[in-house]
Amino acid sequence: MLYSDKVMDHFANPRNVGEIADADGVGEVGNAKCGDIMKMFLKIKDGKIEDVKFKTFGCGAAIATSSIATEMIKGKPIEEALKLTNKAVIEALDGLPPAKIHCSVLAEQAIKAAFADYYTKKGIDPEPFVGKIETDCHACDTH
Repeated sequence: MLYSDKVMDHFANPRNVGEIADADGVGEVGNAKCGDIMKMFLKIKDGKIEDVKFKTFGCGAAIATSSIATEMIKGKPIEEALKLTNKAVIEALDGLPPAKIHCSVLAEQAIKAAFADYYTKKGIDPEPFVGKIETDCHACDTH
């Protein structure tokens, strides 16, 4: 399995690792059965992502997708960050092997889950903003 230089860089030197103690939104997705669990923490100020951190338990591709996804939304308005897709994550990493595409889906879903938590804490129904969250990794069934 070949990984791009960008995947290797984000795996070896992940950005934005850690937790935000007073996070405005926290989302966790994944499945211990397949081994990939992502937790995203958002700090939001004036409608923008002031800070974002992640903790990922998983393979190199899972760590790399988490890392680049946080870089892609940091400093962005909420509306723009919510448009992040797994395809954009894959492109930003110069591609992923087919068996690792689910990692990019998890990164997208973890961010959406954190936004869902943010909206819920504000007493707002998150579904119109983030859609339906897939918290379970369906790719696990194929391993």
